[in-house]
Amino acid sequence: MELLRNGVFRTLWRPIVNITRSVTYQYHADKPRLVRRYGYEEKIWSGGLKPRSEGKPLPLPEYRPANPWTERKSLFGQNDYIDILGPGDLHPVKTLYNVPSWIRGVRGSEYHILLRKRKMWARSATPSLRPTKWKEYEKRLSFLYRKLNRKTKTGPSPI
Repeated sequence: MELLRNGVFRTLWRPIVNITRSVTYQYHADKPRLVRRYGYEEKIWSGGLKPRSEGKPLPLPEYRPANPWTERKSLFGQNDYIDILGPGDLHPVKTLYNVPSWIRGVRGSEYHILLRKRKMWARSATPSLRPTKWKEYEKRLSFLYRKLNRKTKTGPSPI
């Protein structure tokens, strides 16, 4: 009975309740860091602007000045005035040697260029040798065709 008088018995049989509090920190810097990837060494530099390789300076590439007289640079623009300075029988489009034939001299949109390409490639072995590529061309053409028909404004209808 003495236990009842002292209140010890009541404290022993009181239901145990876990009180959990969410810890909030006033500042982000006060928050303890969670250790992740313990023992992992990062191989990518993330320390700042200039990477350093453990005390050794990075090797500088050897300086090589650009050569302005390479064939590509020296002959750049040589055919620009061929129609003005020449006899006039050569069209500037004919001088575009490095351009694919379906793009050479085309004025128009992507749809017109692809139409020309299909016209030139349909007679070759491309549809049978590269069926996936050919299907992509056809798909793109049909998309552009539908887009042009839906989005292009036409003149007033003659009624």
